[in-house]
Amino acid sequence: MSIFSYKHGFHLSDPSPWPFISSFSALFLTFGAILYMHGYNTGFVWRFGFFMVIYMMFVWWRDIIREGTFEGHHTFCVQNGLKMGMLLFIFSEIMFFVAFFWAFFHFSLNPGHTIGCVWPPAFLNVLDPKQVPLLNTVLLLTSGATITWAHNAIICGSRNHTIIGLICTIVLAIIFTGFQLFEYLTTAYTMSDGIYGSVFYMATGFHGFHVFIGTCFLAVCLVRLYCDHFSCEHHFGFEAAIWYWHFVDVVWLFLFVTIYWWGS
Repeated sequence: MSIFSYKHGFHLSDPSPWPFISSFSALFLTFGAILYMHGYNTGFVWRFGFFMVIYMMFVWWRDIIREGTFEGHHTFCVQNGLKMGMLLFIFSEIMFFVAFFWAFFHFSLNPGHTIGCVWPPAFLNVLDPKQVPLLNTVLLLTSGATITWAHNAIICGSRNHTIIGLICTIVLAIIFTGFQLFEYLTTAYTMSDGIYGSVFYMATGFHGFHVFIGTCFLAVCLVRLYCDHFSCEHHFGFEAAIWYWHFVDVVWLFLFVTIYWWGS
């Protein structure tokens, strides 16, 4: 028997144009956005790049869903590779937030004379951690419990409980995002108010963006649940969304304890 006919558990993808087009789409997006921020009239370039990136995400992930759900190419070997990739991605996101925490502790433990040698700066009216931040913490912790309920339900084969738990998680995420926007609209300082405003809005703003991405991730999983794409043994797409959501929960706990509570 030829070595080329040897059967293995890995999936060799068919030739696809999406990686090539995605690379140029990301190039148009970043190049156009940078020029636009510097005052050049390149709005069409970055808008075209943004639209193409969204479209590439849709068609590329559509093909992956087709390969794993309908064509059966996602064997246990392939799923293990996807799990490792997702874990490495979450680790890279953790290091992304470490940079913001590093900046926060650097300036909070060594406040300069430009902010009065105190932290938070004396001229800022910081948020009360016992109000909206505490409520958002309760909402995210509750969403972590409901997504865990959905995870256990799909393992046990209870489709209805999985859907209910997932819907509850999405609703809690939307409420959290609404309160986050309300907090931004009522906060007495902006990103331009020194290092405190910069670190606060960068850290919490990027976390809010991750909440939005996680909500979209869970919403796609909800649609796939209605379409019977998941089973007790084959539901890594849903499991990846759960991992990502727990990462969002943990990051918020660190944000609440450090920036909102300790930092105030």
